[in-house]
Amino acid sequence: MTKSLADLRSRRWFAASDMRAFAHRQRIQQMGLRREDVLSRPIVAIVNTWSDLSPCHAHLRERADSVKRGVLMAGGYPFELPAMSLG
Repeated sequence: MTKSLADLRSRRWFAASDMRAFAHRQRIQQMGLRREDVLSRPIVAIVNTWSDLSPCHAHLRERADSVKRGVLMAGGYPFELPAMSLG
């Protein structure tokens, strides 16, 4: 099932004309991105549990980079998010 750009959750976060969307656009612009960057393609979150303290997850840094490249090649915009590792 392929979604249109208008159906994507990221579009709802950034394209609306309410204060919440305004705040989301401001945060993106503070990171150096333009409004067009986030409205013209899907935003994909990559959750990563890599850390210096978790040797079992040492390979995830490179995996996340590979996933980012794949998302960019597919036309999306990747954002990496940290997650706590309990291992």
